[in-house]
Amino acid sequence: MNKTWAILPVLALFSLSAFAQVVPVPRRFIRAFGEGSVSATPDQAKIQFSVVTQAATAEAAAAQNATQVTSLLAALRSVLGPNAELKTLSYSLNPNYSSPRDGSQPVLIGYTASNTVEATVTNLSLIGKLIDTGIQAGGNRVSGLRFGLRDDQPARQQALKLATAQAKAHADAMASGLNLKAGAVVSIQEGSVVSPVLSFDSRALAAPTTPIETGQVDVHATVTLEVDLTQ
Repeated sequence: MNKTWAILPVLALFSLSAFAQVVPVPRRFIRAFGEGSVSATPDQAKIQFSVVTQAATAEAAAAQNATQVTSLLAALRSVLGPNAELKTLSYSLNPNYSSPRDGSQPVLIGYTASNTVEATVTNLSLIGKLIDTGIQAGGNRVSGLRFGLRDDQPARQQALKLATAQAKAHADAMASGLNLKAGAVVSIQEGSVVSPVLSFDSRALAAPTTPIETGQVDVHATVTLEVDLTQ
């Protein structure tokens, strides 16, 4: 009986000691955010041409569309060369209905076929000529012109460098405000966005040659640092 009571206080003391050892010491740290932007001159453009045709039957609408698209592709290659970068973005063939005023069932009146092709241009001086040629060859819709960079990595890296420097400066400033110092960087997270220039004015189609202004491509990066605080 006495031996049992002698052991219990020792076990209790050991348990309290073990519990004290596993309690973590809170780490002091701060998070800092930075961002940077770089503008670059675009060296490529993507243009979308659509051919939309209507006919009484699905077969006729599709056949007419195929003829015009074939003509469009040949015309685009005549400007860009035999190795032109062309791809089909979408194709659709849909029925058209009219809705009688008397509320009766809609009536089938024909079909619409639509085919959208994207052309990639690396010689930006050809853009105006390419648009004019595509329209003359049967492209009855030009849905957009988007400028970009063939290789955006150098601009991304420069933007990330600027964002990281700003985040580090923010971390140093916050630490100084607490009468502490920014220590080791524990983690870093990045994000970047390339904003292509979108440019097209359908009113320009009346001009002898469609005028184009390339503008600049903006590359934006963000960085979040997690930094330890030290005395």
